[in-house]
Amino acid sequence: MSKWTAADLPDLSGRTVVVTGASGGIGLITARELARVGARVVLAVRDVAKGEAALAGITGRAEVRRLDVSSLDSVRSFADDWTGELDVLVNNAGVMDIPLSRTPDGLDLQTATNYFGPFALTRLLLPHITDRVVHIASQLHRMGHARPDDLNWERRPYQQLDAYNDSKLELVLFSLELQRRLTSAGSPVRSMVAHPGIATTTLASHSASNRINRLRFLLNDPEHGALPTLFAATQDLPGNSYVGPDGPGGIKGHPKVGRPSRAARHNGTSAELWRATAALTGLPE
Repeated sequence: MSKWTAADLPDLSGRTVVVTGASGGIGLITARELARVGARVVLAVRDVAKGEAALAGITGRAEVRRLDVSSLDSVRSFADDWTGELDVLVNNAGVMDIPLSRTPDGLDLQTATNYFGPFALTRLLLPHITDRVVHIASQLHRMGHARPDDLNWERRPYQQLDAYNDSKLELVLFSLELQRRLTSAGSPVRSMVAHPGIATTTLASHSASNRINRLRFLLNDPEHGALPTLFAATQDLPGNSYVGPDGPGGIKGHPKVGRPSRAARHNGTSAELWRATAALTGLPE
C-alpha cells in the first residue's frame, strides 16, 4: 500500500483553518499545504512581522493574525475577535526545554505555551468549530507525569525537560476529556492528536536537546514531520485518534493511527486535569 503524503490531501475549498505557531517549522508547512489545496488559512502567530514574511511563501488564501498562546489575554482577544465558522483548529505552537519563567498571568511559560494556552483557546473557540481540533503532541509525553495538584510547577523543583514532557502528556489527556465531553453532548466535532515523531526543526535547536538534530539520517525532515498533522486535520478519523509516523518507535516515516501511552488514556486523570486547568485559566468547568 502506498504511503500517504501531502499529494493525497483532499480539496479543502470553502474550509477555514487556524494554525497556531505557523510562522515557521511544521506549523508553516501545515499552513502552506492546507492553503495549497484550497483552505482559507489563518496563521495565528506571536510575531506578526515573522508571520507576514512566512505568508509570502504561501499560495492560496491565507492571512496573519496575532496570537500569543502563552498569554491568556491574547488568547481571549483572539477568540473574542473571531466571527463565523471555523472548520479546523490546529494547536501547533509550542516551546521545548526552556528555563523556568513566569507569564504575566503567573503561569509557567513552557506549560502555558504548550498546554494552558491551547486549552483556553480551544474552549473559547469551540462554539465556532464545526469539524475538529488537532493538538500537536510529542512521543515524549510517554515520559511525562500528570500532576493536577501542581500543574504550574509551584511545589516541585522545576526541571525544564520534565516540564515539556508533562505539558505534552497534559495535552493528550485534554484531547481525551474533550472528546468525551463532545461525544456526551452529541457534538459532531472531533478532537485529534498528532505528533511529528522526531523532526529536524528549530523547536529544540536552542537547548541541549538539539543534539538530536545532528542525527538527521535517523529523523523525519520537517516536510515528513508535518504529515501526521495534515493527516489528522483532513482524514476521516474517529475522535481522539493519535496520529504519528509509522516507523520504529514512531520516530520517522509516514502517518498512521497509533495509541498514546497508558497514562494518556486514563479517564479519571483527564477529568481531574480538566478541572484543575479550568481553575488556573479562569474558565468554567
